[in-house]
Formats: sequence, structure tokens, C-alpha cells
Amino acid sequence: MADTIFALSSGRPPAAIAVVRVSGPQAGEAVRRLVGRVPEARRATLAVLREPATGEPIDQALVLWFPGPASETGDDTVEFQVHGGRAVIAAVLAALGRVPGCRPAEAGEFTRRAFDNGRLDLTRVEGLADLIGADTEAQRRQALAQLGGLLGDKAEAWRQRLIGAQALIEAGIDFSDEADVPGELVGPALAEAAALRAEIVAALADGRRGERLRDGLVVALAGPPNAGKSSLLNRMVRREAAIVSALPGTTRDAIEVHLDLGGQPVTLVDTAGLRETDDPVEREGVRRARERAAAADLLLWLQDGAEPHEAVLPDGLAGRVWRVVTKADLLDEATRTRWAGAGTDTHLTSARTGEGIAALMEALEQAAATLIGAGDPALVTRARHRAALEETVAALDRAAAGAGGPEEIVAEELRLAGRALGRLVGRVDVEDVLDVIFRDFCIGK
Repeated sequence: MADTIFALSSGRPPAAIAVVRVSGPQAGEAVRRLVGRVPEARRATLAVLREPATGEPIDQALVLWFPGPASETGDDTVEFQVHGGRAVIAAVLAALGRVPGCRPAEAGEFTRRAFDNGRLDLTRVEGLADLIGADTEAQRRQALAQLGGLLGDKAEAWRQRLIGAQALIEAGIDFSDEADVPGELVGPALAEAAALRAEIVAALADGRRGERLRDGLVVALAGPPNAGKSSLLNRMVRREAAIVSALPGTTRDAIEVHLDLGGQPVTLVDTAGLRETDDPVEREGVRRARERAAAADLLLWLQDGAEPHEAVLPDGLAGRVWRVVTKADLLDEATRTRWAGAGTDTHLTSARTGEGIAALMEALEQAAATLIGAGDPALVTRARHRAALEETVAALDRAAAGAGGPEEIVAEELRLAGRALGRLVGRVDVEDVLDVIFRDFCIGK
């Protein structure tokens, strides 16, 4: 028999209200010991919680009873909505700890039980985790769609279609001598597999916008020392996020700042100035700067406006690049005119006066909307999803390539494709990923 678990499921006290959740076979006993009776199911009941040993009142609370399997976790579950003072919460948790068979929950254990009991598939679990961690409106919408089964329902439908195609081929193999079994079943099975492949490939051809939205668009600020990267970052985020110094090489490690631009998540990364140096610490900072700049979705290459217009990027930083001209307040009109003709991806700025900052931020917001996408939530939102779907497509390709050969090989490849989809929703072979997923949940969820 599984343990009964309990935890504070609301925010850090003190608060107006705190929610303490209990789930497991002893949940009914826990509510009887604290309340004296099990209240009517799914109806909020006002009750006095009492210390089981002495009968001393702990608090007046709303109690909600959810008998399994029709509960969030699939097990018997009770929620106590108590006043959110530290002493009240401590007393409730202590009382629950004295109920036989009850113990404090581990991080993510309530959600893990919902998964184990079939209340949530793995994509919904990940959607719940993303919903809790959402910082922007776009992230919230995408996470809520995943929690609602956007990908999980689609993947399960694909898996059922694959099972049907596999059954056609295996029927031909197992009952080839039966008069009522059609002689040619491979063709219809492969036609269904080809249609499925087209749907999955279309889902994968999304420019990774789901992963970009979940993780945030990464914008790296790079350039030579004293180009004004840290000053520009501070001006963009309107606070002193990075140390500014006239000494070159001040920034050694990357500094990250997360922004919400029009509902889209953007991470600005201030990097070390790129130059040759004998200082081993600064040299490591330069190496990391090149790494972050090369991996960014968008690179802002900063250079002093007094530098030659023809200055080019260092090797290894090709890609989507905007040139940001700094210290515009020090430029004469001739130099300004020269930079004005440098193209639409050139932005003239001054961290001292604020010139060009609003225009740059507006351009970044538009770029985020374009690169992430402002339409319907993406179907694929994690690298794990993409890997499972790519594995499915590879198996379907092998099945198609096996047409004309032994039917057993085609059936096996369809089985492997269905198994990859099963791993996506958590039906098979997922023990190695469960700990990774649930360790990021908070206790009480």
C-alpha cells in the first residue's frame, strides 16, 4: 500500500490563506482525526481542525474531500484551507505527521501520483511544470495548451492509428491461409503510415518556436571591450544589472537578464569583451562569450560609433546579427549620416542620453514575435518531444523502405514508431526521464 503524503501546497507564509493537501489511502483517516468526520465529497465544509491527541483547536478551516479515483491524483485526497500564519501551518502539518501512514511529500510527488494513476500523461505533466514556471502571457498560453492535452491527445491518436496499421500487417502474417483475410494488407498499412509521417513532419517544421517560447529568445550583446555593452544592458533593463567601468575586461562571465517584451520572453546576455589577452581569467571569459554569442537566437554586435563603418564580426559569430552603434551622443553629423546608411539592422544608440533605446527595444519585441510566433500555441515545446517525434519519423521511413520485403520487418518498424510515441506520452520506457522531470517541481505539487 502506498504512503499517504501531505504538504503545504500554497505559497510561502505568512499569507491570508494556506492550502494543505493530503493524498493517499489514509487521507480519510487524516480528515477524521482532525475534523471528527469525513465531509460530503466535493463540497466545501467549514470545520474546526483539532489536535488529534488532545482535541485542542488548531484553526477554523474549509475542508474539501475528493475520494479517489475521481481526484487530482487518483487517490483519496483532502485539502485543508486554513489561515496562512506560520504557527497555524506548522500545527496542521505536525498533526498530520502523527496520523499513522502519513508522511511529508517529496517535490512533485502529488503530480507523480497523478501520472502513475493515469490522470495525467507525461506531456501534460510537463505542461503543468511550464505553467507554474511561466513568466509571460505567451508562455502561460502555451503551457496551458499542453496541460490541456494539445500534444498528448494528438500523440495518442497517432499511436492508435499506428497500432491499427500494424494490426493490418500482422493479420496478414498470422492468418495468411484464412479465406476471410485480404491477401494484400501491407499497402493500406503503409498508406496510413505515410499519412501519419506527413502530419508529424509538419508538426516538426515549426522553426522550434515552441522551444524558443518555453526557454525565451536569447539575445546576446557582444563586441570589443569598452564598446558599451554593460551600459547598454543597464539602460535597456532600466536598472544596474551589470558593472560599468572604464577599465577594459571588467565583464568576465555572462550576465543574464530576463524580460517580458509584449508577452514574449527574452533573455539578454551581456558577455565579456572579445579581444586577445594573456590574462587566463579574462581569456576564459572571452571563450564563454564566443560560445554564448554563437548559440544566441539574435546577436547584437556593439561597436563604438567612432570606429570604422567597415568593421566586421570576428570569425565564428555569423548568423542573425544586428549592429548596434554606441555612444551616439559623441558623434558629429557626418558620422551620424554615414551610419544612417548602414542598413535596417543597424541601430544608433546612446546609453547616456537614451537615444535609440526605445526604438531598439521595439525592434526586439517585433523580432521576438516573429521568431517565436504570435499565433496558436506550438505542438512541440521541449527537446524531448522533438526527439521522440523524430525517432517516430525515422521508424516510419524504415517501414516504407521495407515495402516489398518481409512483412515482419515492416510490422516491427511500425511497432517501433508506436513505441516512440508511447514514450512521448509516458506509456513505455520513461523511468529514465521521470526523475529529471519531477525534480523541478515544488513540494506540494
